[in-house]
Amino acid sequence: PQRRARGRTRTPRPGVVAGQLALVFGAREVRSSAAMIRRTARLRREFVYRKSLEGKERELYEKKRKIRQCLEEGKVIPTELRNAEVSLRNEITLEDASTAANGASADDEYARANERDPKVLVTTSRDPSSRLTQFVKEVKLLMPTARRINRGAQVLPDLVELCRSNDFTDLVVVHEHRGEPDGLVVSHMPFGPTAYFGLSNTVMRHDVKDQDIGTVSEANPHLVLENFTTPLGKRTANILKHLFPAPKDGKSKRVITFANDADYVSLRHHTYEMPRGAKSVALTEVGPRFEMKLYQIKLGTIDADDADVEWALRPFMRSGKKRRL
Repeated sequence: PQRRARGRTRTPRPGVVAGQLALVFGAREVRSSAAMIRRTARLRREFVYRKSLEGKERELYEKKRKIRQCLEEGKVIPTELRNAEVSLRNEITLEDASTAANGASADDEYARANERDPKVLVTTSRDPSSRLTQFVKEVKLLMPTARRINRGAQVLPDLVELCRSNDFTDLVVVHEHRGEPDGLVVSHMPFGPTAYFGLSNTVMRHDVKDQDIGTVSEANPHLVLENFTTPLGKRTANILKHLFPAPKDGKSKRVITFANDADYVSLRHHTYEMPRGAKSVALTEVGPRFEMKLYQIKLGTIDADDADVEWALRPFMRSGKKRRL
């Protein structure tokens, strides 16, 4: 009997088995998470390297543009370009309509944005007030393909990883100060850029004075981008317009306007009717409306603390009184 007792296998308790399985599967999740982090870091390094080549490509493009202009106008080649004239002329002769453009645009973050409709994730800062929650709902209604989630206790890296794993193209985060929306962040996925805007003069839908504004249409809106003429303005317009899908036909009667005036971007949302043809247009404001002021563009996602700053507002630097950015 003693030998039989010694040779008998002991069945482990269910709690011990569950603990061992949790350790095994937990270790697998940690390894897969670490592999995903390494892959994201590698892709980010490759993207930053491609962006670092833009300066050289832009400089080469400017040299070829000057030589092409001199050849067309019959002028003398500038002195600083005479050493490289032969090689640049050979490159010019081999170019076609698609390769003659600035090569730096090949690494643009929005180079393939038009291949599919944007998919935007909208959320708030932590512990939002009821006014901010209502405002975010209205911001979500502005973008037909947007989805809204409650922030909860999620940190920024979790939000960015959620966007990447679910194929979102942009992340929009709205902030507040004492119940008043005062900040909006637009972060393009998967590698940036991230634009930071300050908000002011916020008027929500139920505060709009127009009568019978009705429900918000889900049709893709027409966009009006007014007075974005400088390089920074074009960059800002590029970030904003890729939050909205293109209208699929000409029947959409929604219009969203971004009007730049003295570096303040006014957003207005209207619908229109033409009761007596094209010469009679009746506008109805749908809301919301607010003013935005850009104060930073970062070459990275919203969670990247070490990302390079492409542009930042310096309100106290010396400049002319009427200088516009």
